[in-house]
Amino acid sequence: MNTLSVILITRNEQANLDACLSSVKDIANEIVVVDSMSSDETLAIAQSYNAVISSPSDWPGFGAQKNRALDLATQDWVLSIDADERLSEALREEIKAVLAHPAADCYAIPRRSYYCGRLIDYSGWNPDFVTRLFKRGTSRFSDHLVHEKLVTPSPALPLKSAMFHFSVTNFSQVLNKVDRYSTDSAQQAFLAGKKSSVSKAVLHGLWSFIRTYFFKLGFLDGPHGLALAISNAEGSYYRYLKLWLLNSKVNRVD
Repeated sequence: MNTLSVILITRNEQANLDACLSSVKDIANEIVVVDSMSSDETLAIAQSYNAVISSPSDWPGFGAQKNRALDLATQDWVLSIDADERLSEALREEIKAVLAHPAADCYAIPRRSYYCGRLIDYSGWNPDFVTRLFKRGTSRFSDHLVHEKLVTPSPALPLKSAMFHFSVTNFSQVLNKVDRYSTDSAQQAFLAGKKSSVSKAVLHGLWSFIRTYFFKLGFLDGPHGLALAISNAEGSYYRYLKLWLLNSKVNRVD
């Protein structure tokens, strides 16, 4: 039977990490944690699971950081997971079956996400397949600062059992995530030479709300669907607004 490395990146994840690692410990032959300067009990929790730990002093972005974790993996197969995700019992059994008799080099896992305590059924969050299980040496993460993807040589086969994602538990976390991701996304777009304006930021924010709430049926998720559509709109608005400010700074210098 093939062996499995579980890899993840962390920063101040003491609220999530124990439940995450508990959900993978029975199938992991190795756990690899690359931590970004945590100031809480994250490292102590990782140590309690005998994890291989690396603590680089810089932050190169999500894709490059995940590749650092991947480079430390030594087993036959790799499962990449985030600290706020959990494997279901059914998914653990399905992964064991894959390791025993793989039919492909990579697999996509159906992810079910919670938003402030509610499991989201629509809003573009379900179905949500994420490619996370793969044969080591076949795939690497893109170097994107945010919204990185696993680059695979062939399409991933879908698994049936769910992984649960506790994305945000309160609205303070929503605001922090909107700020952090919009900053990284704006920087990524700026480095790619993209332009923006205030009007473009408003239009993108408006379209993000319409797409989430109406086209992706977010209204069927009730009040949480409305709140999620608004936070998606804010993220899109601030991403393009921050990109406009970055462009404006360069123009002032020129």
